[in-house]
Amino acid sequence: MVLVWFEQNAAPVFRGGFLLVRAGIVPLGRTLGRMKAAAAVALLGGLLAVSVRAEAPGVAIARAAAEQIGRTLHYDPAYVRLEYPGGDVPLERGVCTDVVVRALRAAAGVDLQQRVHEDMRRHFTLYPQLWGLKGPDRNIDHRRVPNLRRYFERQGWALPVGRSPDDFQPGDLVACTVPPGLPHIMVVAERRPPGGVPRVIHNIGQGVKEEDRLFEFPLNGHYRAR
Repeated sequence: MVLVWFEQNAAPVFRGGFLLVRAGIVPLGRTLGRMKAAAAVALLGGLLAVSVRAEAPGVAIARAAAEQIGRTLHYDPAYVRLEYPGGDVPLERGVCTDVVVRALRAAAGVDLQQRVHEDMRRHFTLYPQLWGLKGPDRNIDHRRVPNLRRYFERQGWALPVGRSPDDFQPGDLVACTVPPGLPHIMVVAERRPPGGVPRVIHNIGQGVKEEDRLFEFPLNGHYRAR
């Protein structure tokens, strides 16, 4: 049997997407001979048995969005009856909100279909009343930008809408208005080109793409998952 301990002052090392902490391994019998029983119990009780992800949540979201590039090839706003929870349209098609929904599911285990639906069931009148509905619809509510924006606001995810590239981090969710006055939402990409303006990942009409279009359209919403 061996005893593993972690050096408290050791500098963390990032490798393969994980945060590594310098550790030591010694035979347990030899160590216990030099330790008081109480101290040994306390030490064993404090051992970590999990790996800590090195990447920030936003980076994971940006990467999950990027994985949709080349897989979601069409823009298709058709109404579809979905499974619940965890429902989705076929991966090869979707709209801008589907990029966000899929990225948050894959990166953070957040099912926006379920979360938006449950919040709208309790607080329907607090959501935009733009579609003549008398109650929530779990097939489409989470696929509408105004509903996602309201849900993000209610979760405390909203940030000031800035115009500086430094205001945006990978995985941030950015809403805007595209001609002719249509709501749109994008995921800030992990890559930042030499010019300093982050790229965005979105589906604006020809499938999921990563493009340099962050400031192309008037921004009206900035959100960061917490």
